[in-house]
Amino acid sequence: MSDELAAAYLLGLADDAMVYAQRLGEWLTHAPQIEEDMALANIALDLLGQARALYPRVGDLDGTGRGEDDYAMLRDERAWCNVLLVEQPRGEFADEMARLLWFSAARLQVLVAGSGDPVLDGVMGKGAKEVTYHLDHAAQWVVRLGDGTETSHQRMQAALSRVTPYVDELFEDDPVSLAVAPEVRGPLPSETRPPAVAAVERVLAAAGLTLPEADSWRSRGGRQGVHSRPMGSLLAEMQYLARSHPGASW
Repeated sequence: MSDELAAAYLLGLADDAMVYAQRLGEWLTHAPQIEEDMALANIALDLLGQARALYPRVGDLDGTGRGEDDYAMLRDERAWCNVLLVEQPRGEFADEMARLLWFSAARLQVLVAGSGDPVLDGVMGKGAKEVTYHLDHAAQWVVRLGDGTETSHQRMQAALSRVTPYVDELFEDDPVSLAVAPEVRGPLPSETRPPAVAAVERVLAAAGLTLPEADSWRSRGGRQGVHSRPMGSLLAEMQYLARSHPGASW
């Protein structure tokens, strides 16, 4: 039972990385600068690497022996355990920087905690360095846009407001997080909230921006496989080739 819980916990971390990597990859040729095309592609590759390292470990722990392609390309929507923040469609560039800022601030607190699981601990050690860069990259853009022109400031503030309803889910203590052994997961999601919020607030203060008030509606249910409408089209595009040619190799 403990291995099944550990597998379920690692699956959430892997799915967050896999789905967000897919969304970030959509920025190629759409970012405001060619250098930013490359930066977002590299961030996507970092997250893809984290997912690829975790999926085989999930297969070991849940006893199915499934590999990375089985988890990434052959699961239906209800089997995915990512938060709704990462599956939302690509919006304005400011929206992406707001999403990357919150996602990186939250994920970094998980990765720096370390784990008693040897594979997860290895992913955390490398991933913490990667996500530290992701957080810094997003912070630089948020400050640049927030402290830029009146128009860029307004658009950055509006982007933060659009992302806010999806932030609470990052810090929600879902049933798996509560049940899995602390030596595997480290701190609870709710325990990572204060340092993550403090990191975001420091960036917003430097940018002259404010933390938006929380809306009455907030996302929930992603860890239990309940997703928003954009998830279906994301999976259709991501899995099309693998499902059309099962078992193919090149």
